[in-house]
Amino acid sequence: MKLRVGFIGLGEMGKWMAINVAKAGFPLTVYDIRPDLVKVLVEHGATAAGNPAEVARKGECVFMSLPDTKVVEEVIFGKNGLIHGFSSGSILADLSTIHYLATLKIEEKLRERGVAFIDAPVSGMEARAKEGTLTVMAGGDPNTFEKIRPILNPIGNNIIYMGKIGNGQLTKLINQLLFNISAAAMAEILPMAVKLGLDPEAVCRVVTTGTGRTFALEFFTPHILENNFKPGYPLMSAYKDMESAAEISSQMKIPLPVFAAAMQTYQMALAQGFGNENKGAMIKVWEKVLGAEVRRRGS
Repeated sequence: MKLRVGFIGLGEMGKWMAINVAKAGFPLTVYDIRPDLVKVLVEHGATAAGNPAEVARKGECVFMSLPDTKVVEEVIFGKNGLIHGFSSGSILADLSTIHYLATLKIEEKLRERGVAFIDAPVSGMEARAKEGTLTVMAGGDPNTFEKIRPILNPIGNNIIYMGKIGNGQLTKLINQLLFNISAAAMAEILPMAVKLGLDPEAVCRVVTTGTGRTFALEFFTPHILENNFKPGYPLMSAYKDMESAAEISSQMKIPLPVFAAAMQTYQMALAQGFGNENKGAMIKVWEKVLGAEVRRRGS
């Protein structure tokens, strides 16, 4: 018999993950602060709940896909939070990307109440969420992980058990830091190329097919050339990864000099008001400094 599943957070990623779980035949109860998104899942056979506690009472395993650490903690421990509906033996799986140290504290509090916690952040954008081809990195008790693996299967085609609690978030953070650093490098170097007289479109064609290529270059440069900084996750929201790394670096005394340099570009972009645009918008910082724009001619 399939586990009864709860799902909280039906945004850009969560909506498609929840739909795929419903399509796989799991009895599903959902909640989101936006009724229109709940309605979409009800049309796919899910049952609507009025608050997180109700989701916890109806689901043997609850999944969350939420924007940041603060929201996750509020959904679990706040008024009408999950903690008020869980019973001993319940499972909570967090698909969100949140701070590593906060994950450890959440697991400890839930364990005291007899609730198992798995941190299982995902990697991939909305198209892969829709296709059910996300990468899932999971940390926590291995037996609990195997118990929820059938629910993860409709969500991702690359599901990797990373070990103890928190290791999922750590792995996601490593992935995001490499992405963020390469985006900051792109932002710094491409305006230099244009400043020195190179054609921006030709340069982008070379660096996205040569040895310098990265996912950041491949994803962002076509949009940068068209002066389009909307596709993807906004800088303001993605900043949580940088905060988490800075926290770990400080508390665990791990030097991260290249990360620190990328952080400066990230913070300058936020200070200049680009927080609602994607990571590609960091390029505007150095375009302004150098007086050189990386745009397709005629754009």
